[in-house]
Amino acid sequence: MNNKMRCVLAILLAMTCISVNGEDPYLFYEWKVTYGTLSPLGVPQKVILINNQFPGPRINGTSNNNIHVNVFNQLDEPLLFTWNGIQQRKNSWQEGTLGTNCPIPPGTNYTYRFQVKDQIGSYYYYPTTGLLRAAGGYGPLTVVSRALIPVPFDKPEDDYTVLVGDWYTKSHTELRSMLDTGRRLGRPQGLVINGKSGKGDGKDEPMYTLTPGKTYRFRFCNVGMKDSINVRFQGHTMRLVEIEGSHVVQNVYDSLDIHLGQCLSVLVTADKEPKDYFIEASTRFTKEPHTATATIRYANSKSPASPQLPKAPEGWEWSLNQFRSFRWNLTNSAARPNPQGSYHYGKINISRTIKLVTSAGKVDGKLRYAINSISHVDPPTPIRLAQHYGVSDKVFKYDLIKDDYKPTGEDGQDKITLGPSVINGTWKSFVEFVIENPGKSVQSFHMSGYAFFAVSIEPGRWSPEKRKNYNLLDAVSRNTIQVYPNSFAVIMTALDNAGLWNIRANSMEKHYLGQQFYLSVHAATVSLQDEYNMPDNNLLCGIVKDLPKPTPFRA
Repeated sequence: MNNKMRCVLAILLAMTCISVNGEDPYLFYEWKVTYGTLSPLGVPQKVILINNQFPGPRINGTSNNNIHVNVFNQLDEPLLFTWNGIQQRKNSWQEGTLGTNCPIPPGTNYTYRFQVKDQIGSYYYYPTTGLLRAAGGYGPLTVVSRALIPVPFDKPEDDYTVLVGDWYTKSHTELRSMLDTGRRLGRPQGLVINGKSGKGDGKDEPMYTLTPGKTYRFRFCNVGMKDSINVRFQGHTMRLVEIEGSHVVQNVYDSLDIHLGQCLSVLVTADKEPKDYFIEASTRFTKEPHTATATIRYANSKSPASPQLPKAPEGWEWSLNQFRSFRWNLTNSAARPNPQGSYHYGKINISRTIKLVTSAGKVDGKLRYAINSISHVDPPTPIRLAQHYGVSDKVFKYDLIKDDYKPTGEDGQDKITLGPSVINGTWKSFVEFVIENPGKSVQSFHMSGYAFFAVSIEPGRWSPEKRKNYNLLDAVSRNTIQVYPNSFAVIMTALDNAGLWNIRANSMEKHYLGQQFYLSVHAATVSLQDEYNMPDNNLLCGIVKDLPKPTPFRA
């Protein structure tokens, strides 16, 4: 057989592999999740590894790819992973939180099956059970555009991920015990970049190598547990190109604030003297900031980086102004060929306003965090399973959180109530969420299942008159939002993704102690057109474990 014939057969075989039944391509991963001993801050401690890696392996897909991740739990406690920012269209079964899934028992495996449908951008995954993410187990998840969809910048020389986060030297079991007994976690002991803190003395091995004259994409995510972080490149500027799946107006920055759970992409050109430089990360809004560095090396460089590091900005007003400079790129597409700006969110009538007020207090002498004075507790039977099996009334009550909440307590807070917290959303309604933070620290919230438009952040309390200040033209579509002290944030989204979706504080302490709830969105008539069936491999637990399976949905 000649070479030409071999090429023809190879092409035909490839087309067959990716085009069976007209399906989009599949990516298969097998993960062995174990403990190992590493020293992220120079102190040996137990860390969660995935295939002996920390951070875990990168999932790198293309828009509409089908992703299968077979997770072997070789830890000594139950495990779930969530895919932070992946919308799981019609498929909250794969969300990987305790409200949607039974955890994977030790010594067993489970395969997640989901599609990165109509998404591009920078995301990450992490374990959601038992404070495991304090021990690591996180990693990058990136989605690139299909070949036919234009991207508003030239293809970079390389594409790097930078996972930045604060870190505790106490074990996750020690931290969990602190929270379970009503104590706060306190300050983390340091920062890590891709699991390393960097000494900054010019002796660290380079984390990234650059070729002079070339441009590189760096995808940053704040995978930490408590602190907002500022990142900057020594001697270089950053051109911002993407925030959580949205192409943005390409402004140039010396430094960028990245709040808990947030991801963004920048382009950096190696156009300086060929030597070593630092990427520097430091905590924001803390009395004594922690700092970590990573070394970038120009090819063939023999000169160490300068010990003079660029300073971080001060104050949250600077951070608020930077947020207001982020703008959606209206003329460029994201995952679809039509321009982002063809969706005129500012012209849609608001169907419902849900006001969410954060608080903290004690219940039975133990610390709890709440939203509208309801502190969420995960029931033994996941909420989504209770819905599917028709036993919701035995597991939770809808709408403990009220839309127009007004604290009546003398100190501006009400007594906190514990319980599973589920808001019943109306299918295909357009909802305005107002998040008020009366506290003294910056908060950050994530909405699973959706991207929303971050139309406003302002000091003070919200009132309907504040709508005149909304950005109704080019607010960035994203999945996390920060709320500054004594301020509010407003987000808007169309509830067009059926399922059960977690809205949570990105602070590990606050999330674990109840500052979260679930948003239940279902069509009046259940159909495969709107939501997928429960997977055949779905784990069962709680009161549904031995019940007969419900009749599957039909098209």
